[in-house]
This record gives sequence, C-alpha cells and structure tokens, in this order.
Amino acid sequence: MNKITLLDGASGTLLWNMADAEGTPRIPVWRYNTAAPHLVARLAEAYLSAGSEIIYTNTFCANPPAVKQEGCSLQEIIETGAAIAREAASRHGARTALDFGPLMNALEPFGTTSEEECRGYYREMCRTGAACGVDLIVLETFMDARMLQIAAEEAAETGLPLFCSMSFSGGSRTFFGSSIDDVLKAVKHLSPAAVGLNCSFGPAQAVPVMKEFAQKTDLPLLLKPNTADMPAEEFAKAVEPALDIACYLGACCGSDPSYISKLKELVQNR
Repeated sequence: MNKITLLDGASGTLLWNMADAEGTPRIPVWRYNTAAPHLVARLAEAYLSAGSEIIYTNTFCANPPAVKQEGCSLQEIIETGAAIAREAASRHGARTALDFGPLMNALEPFGTTSEEECRGYYREMCRTGAACGVDLIVLETFMDARMLQIAAEEAAETGLPLFCSMSFSGGSRTFFGSSIDDVLKAVKHLSPAAVGLNCSFGPAQAVPVMKEFAQKTDLPLLLKPNTADMPAEEFAKAVEPALDIACYLGACCGSDPSYISKLKELVQNR
C-alpha cells in the first residue's frame, strides 16, 4: 500500500479574500510576502493545522519579469515567502516546497520568450529559493512540456527533490498539446520525486489522467485537482479512487483548509 503525503490547497483566492476582510488592497498574491506577511503566515498555519504535511511557498507567480513589472525584489519576495513557510512548517513537523509556475509569456513560437531567457529566469528563481533552506521544489500548472523541462533542469541543479505537475485541458493533453508521454520524456532523466496533475479540472476528470500516468511510469504520482465546486466531503469522496495511485494528494482552485481536513480523514480511514 502506497504511503500518501498530504499537500495544501488553493492560496491566491483565499489570500485575496483575507485581504478584503481587513481592507487590504488586492495585489499580486506573491507581494503579500512582504506587504502583508501575516496573511500568508495565517493561511500556511490553517493548512498545516488541517493536516498538510508539505506546505507550498507563496511564490507561484514570482518570476523575474512579473516581479520587475511590480518594481519589487525577486530575492526579497522569495526569501520572505520561504521564511514564512518554514517557520509555520517547523511548528508542525512539516516540510516546505518552493513553488514556481510557468512564465506568463510562453516560449517561442507560442510566445516571445526564448529558451535562453526561460532558462535564465528559472536558474535565478531556483538558486535563490534553494539557498533559503526549503525541503524541495515544486513546478506546477505547467502546460508546455518544453518549458517544464527547462525549469526542471534548472531546479535539479540545486540538488533538491523535485515535483513536476502539469495542468491538462479536458483530457490527457495540455493547452499547448503536450501529452503525458511528452511530460514524462521531458523530466524522466532528472528522476523527479513525483510527477502528476494539478489544477485542470475536478476529480472525475483528473483520476483517469492519473490512471494513465500510472500505466506509463513507476515514478511517484501527485494529484491536486480543482474542486469542481464540490463541497469538501463530496470532493474527498470523488478523490478516493486515486488513493491507490497517488503518493501526494492535495487540492487546487476552489479549495480551502476544510478540503485538506476531509482528505486527511479519507486517508486515515483508508
């Protein structure tokens, strides 16, 4: 029987809702690391209290072009985000994952980002974050296997364990046409600690994609689907068929700490 480690859930929308509640302006969510660190810390604590065993840093969209556009320091954003997550995790015996997503501007020919620029961005991001004492790096919501490969190669240079997670579009192909085979080919040589799916869609569509992953690789699998507007208990029940497939389990858009609590109950009652 595979051991299941619980991840966390959605962050961006919850941080905005928390900011709204106290009259703090909505800004790019990674900016809260320095502009309102108490919000980021409070959300991390909520997920850890709910049962998360790995907490992601609030750095998903913190890449050089985005941070430069806001007039902020990439190093400060990443270092502060890592420090917040590490401090919260230390109180619960949990681990921290340095979290990065795809660049907003796609690689050529879909966009104008060159492979050289892309590699330089992820090299800076990963090296900055790895120096902060995080436990692993997670690359999530990627839709282009080429961009994932570049990011993963730079992340692997840090020597930290690596999670690689794609976002699919209504099946087992991404928006840019990358298949599960493409994803595995892109990262297999790096021996990632886990591969899989996040965001994309709800459990009903995500579980079949995970089963296809399981047929094609022996690597540990990660599943973090959207809620599809399901209540937490219904969501957990829909995820149940993946318990014998996934080693890392969490939730994505639409979720909150109550979804992790229900997943914890599901795993404990397994």
